[in-house]
Amino acid sequence: MNVSTFWAGCRLKYPLCLLNGCKVSVTSMVNILNHYKCRVPVYPRTQDTIIRQEVPDDKVSWDVDWEQYDPPYFTSKHILNQPLSDPEIETGFEPKWNRVDGKIDRSSFMGEYKIHNGYPLNPVGRTGLRGRGVLYRWGPNHAGDPIVTRWKKVNSEIEKDKETHKPILQFIAIKRRDCNEWAIPGGMVDPGEVVSATLKREFLEEALNSLEMSPDNKKSVEENLNNFFNQGITVYQGYVDDIRNTDNAWIETTAQNFHDKNGDVFGNMNLKAGDDAIGVSWLDLSSKLSLYASHSKFLEFVAKRHEAHW
Repeated sequence: MNVSTFWAGCRLKYPLCLLNGCKVSVTSMVNILNHYKCRVPVYPRTQDTIIRQEVPDDKVSWDVDWEQYDPPYFTSKHILNQPLSDPEIETGFEPKWNRVDGKIDRSSFMGEYKIHNGYPLNPVGRTGLRGRGVLYRWGPNHAGDPIVTRWKKVNSEIEKDKETHKPILQFIAIKRRDCNEWAIPGGMVDPGEVVSATLKREFLEEALNSLEMSPDNKKSVEENLNNFFNQGITVYQGYVDDIRNTDNAWIETTAQNFHDKNGDVFGNMNLKAGDDAIGVSWLDLSSKLSLYASHSKFLEFVAKRHEAHW
């Protein structure tokens, strides 16, 4: 299959999947649309050991008949006690699927998802676990991932990779508290919140520790970054292969690139991990990076957009 044929099929099946015109390899996109990390045996972030039913690659698609498929059901008790969390379906909860429901956006970037016996079905396929896991929403749980980049420089000159001879990009990464993996800073979109606000808020909280700033300091930092965060370019909107996903609840994100071209925005700014992060650092973009969820793929899109080393 050639690239043109692949993208034509992708946009028919996933009409809102957005890659901002980047030339992305077929393998990169297929890896996102065929989830792997959310099929790991042990479900994360729980005191009890929750084991998924094993799902072979050829049984992921809902279009494949599998009479033996009978995954366990799990929704964290902690989630049930949260005021902004969806109720359980069996209580008679009937949200407006595939559309904006009050302040909650239940539409999907992947197109219209199916409803089976009152439950939304993961658009990519089986995960080996029913229920919501630790996610607040049935169906899509929308997130935002701000990718802040700069050119790597040595003595004011942009450094190039010795093998590809392409300039090297760096991005601000956080080390997640829950799994100790490096990741793009980001988080969930609050009810009624526009994603641009989510991107700036999550970056400030996780990479600059704004939650512990004084009100005056926080206001000053926000004002200095307002213009910068108004210039983001969307590089991806769609499904995320996240370890928290289940058959009935999954994460979708808007990933935007904010490029500090001259290095003057963050030149004198101190990074400080906060909120869900235990570390923060500038890392070189590279295909050798091992990152949380689908984050490596988002960075590949950014590298191709800037014609940088990958």
